Amino acid sequence: MTSGTDLPTTSWAVLGMLSHTDELSGYDLKKWADWSLQFFYWSPSFSQIYAELKRLEKHGYVTSRTVTSEDGVRGKRMYAITTSGRDAVAHWVNHSPVEAPVLKHSVLLRAWLGHLAEPERLREILTAHIDYAEKTRRRAAADAEGSDANPDWAFPSAVLRWCIRHYEAERQLAEDLLDDLEALNKRGRLPRNREAPLAPPKSKARRR
Repeated sequence: MTSGTDLPTTSWAVLGMLSHTDELSGYDLKKWADWSLQFFYWSPSFSQIYAELKRLEKHGYVTSRTVTSEDGVRGKRMYAITTSGRDAVAHWVNHSPVEAPVLKHSVLLRAWLGHLAEPERLREILTAHIDYAEKTRRRAAADAEGSDANPDWAFPSAVLRWCIRHYEAERQLAEDLLDDLEALNKRGRLPRNREAPLAPPKSKARRR
């Protein structure tokens, strides 16, 4: 068996989903990802899920079998985590370095470049983001409510409740930013002095 230290994070996410149950198909894994993973990491596509399953099976972390339907025509491949797979993902959870979350916020990037934007366009972007945050919060809340019935989902349920609070905060932050931009527009946006050198402001925290 080869080492799993070089596996991408998505592999560990797929293996982790399999650790919650006995067997899952690729379709089941996609549903699981859409149910909870998408709210705080991402939801891989079907092709990505099957690519990771193939990789995990090569490492000996997953086994698979084909289950034939009652009509004897259609069959689906079911995947199960192995003992070494469970040990590997447990080791990753407990011992691998934890990377800091990376914030790449396209809405904030537009606001940051607000001196180039039309006020109405910025308003549209932020209003749409507020709507997105609220809709996502509602989906997370619905999924969290559905997970409460199963004690095996206690940890995913706790994370979903965190996601609810996260998207509540995201909505509020976007609303506050919209208010700030509206205030800027009411005061009038000053044109940039093109003769002055363009340099970032000095941070007080860096001064000695």
